[in-house]
Amino acid sequence: MSKVTWKSGTFIYPLPAVMVSCGTMEESNIITVAWTGIINTDPAMCYISVRPTRHSYEMIKKTGEFVINLTTKDLAYATDWCGVKTGAKVDKFKEMKLTKEKANFVNCPMIKESPVSVECKVKEIRELGSHHMFVAEILGINADEKYINENGAFDISKCDLIAYSNGGYYALGKKIGKFGFSVQKKVQKNSKNEKVIGKNLNKKSNKNNKIADKVKKSKIKNNKNKKGKNKRYRK
Repeated sequence: MSKVTWKSGTFIYPLPAVMVSCGTMEESNIITVAWTGIINTDPAMCYISVRPTRHSYEMIKKTGEFVINLTTKDLAYATDWCGVKTGAKVDKFKEMKLTKEKANFVNCPMIKESPVSVECKVKEIRELGSHHMFVAEILGINADEKYINENGAFDISKCDLIAYSNGGYYALGKKIGKFGFSVQKKVQKNSKNEKVIGKNLNKKSNKNNKIADKVKKSKIKNNKNKKGKNKRYRK
């Protein structure tokens, strides 16, 4: 089948649907963003793209800070609601019963109900057109300890994270691989090793049995010889 060609658009999916908290602990807001992602490793940097008409835009521009809060199935309703309502008229934290949590590196609040909150400091604002891109450095990552496994690693599979795709919210599916699995060397199956080990053990066992038989036969022969000698002496 051939592909259908459309004109230029924003058809790159899926995307993370995140709630971005901004402002201060006293005067704050939440904006739902899908135009977001990592843009550098060292230093760790990310971006969010926001329309200048949004209530949160001036807050972020003024403070130069924001927090990216990852969202889950349980937060899907709040995620959508915070994206369609304006913070100029409603208190989104109050209406959605979300809890403000003090951050470690920025003055704006984190969302306690989010499994991961990423603290960001704006480094640059790029006016691209309909959206302005806030390029930011990641100052700190805060993860809910209930998702930390026994090895101290974050188990993302337990979070029930959601993604945004072509107007819809979707729960992430099951894990189908990991980074580098396509070139990972295959490990020999235990069954083969067990067969080899079993074969070697059988060989060793048979050898020991043969030795034991020889010793046994030798003892019997010696006992017979001793009995014969004793009979001669008695005569």
